[in-house]
Amino acid sequence: MHTIESFFNYDKTIKIILVLPEEQQNYWNELCKKNNFKINHQIVSGGETRFHSVKNGLNTITEKDVIIGIHDGVRPLVSKDVISRCFDKAAEKGVAFPVIPVVETLRKKTEKGSITVNRADYCLVQTPQVFNSEIIKKAYQQEFSDTFSDDVSVVESLNEYPVYEVEGARENIKITTPVDLIIAERLIERR
Repeated sequence: MHTIESFFNYDKTIKIILVLPEEQQNYWNELCKKNNFKINHQIVSGGETRFHSVKNGLNTITEKDVIIGIHDGVRPLVSKDVISRCFDKAAEKGVAFPVIPVVETLRKKTEKGSITVNRADYCLVQTPQVFNSEIIKKAYQQEFSDTFSDDVSVVESLNEYPVYEVEGARENIKITTPVDLIIAERLIERR
C-alpha cells in the first residue's frame, strides 16, 4: 500500500494498475478494507512470468502517447523523488530507469574460479522503469525470452531505442530475503 501511496503522492491523477495472481486478489481486497485503503486502482490478473504479468497490465491501457511506469511490488520504499526523476526523463527521452552504483567488490566467475572486475563499469538496476507507451507496448508484442530480466531488457531486445539511467536510491531496496525485510522495517521506522 505504501508503494501505491508513493505513486499517488507523485501525481494524484495517475492511473494505478495492480497486477496480482488471481489467488491473491481476495486477500488484497481484505487488506484494503482492513486498512481503510481508498486510493483508486485497478486489479489485473498476473501471468505465468513477470513478462506475462506486465503484458496483462499493459493490455488494459488504451490511452495513446502516455508515460507508463512499471514497478516491483517487492520494492515498497520507492520515494517520490525517484519516481519523479524516472517519469521526467522518460517524458523527455522515452525510456528511463533508476540505478545505484555497486559499492562492493565485484567478481566474475570463470572456469578457474573468479576474477575481480571494475565495479565502476557496473550498476544495480531498480524500479520504477518508465516508458513512452508506444515503446513499451511495441516491446511487449515480442515473444517471451528467458533473457528478459526486467522491462528495460525487453525494450533493449528490439535494438531500436536508447535507454537512460537516472539516479536511484539505496533505500529503494528489493525485499527478497528475511534480512531485507528487517532492513525495510528499520527504514520505515526512520520515516
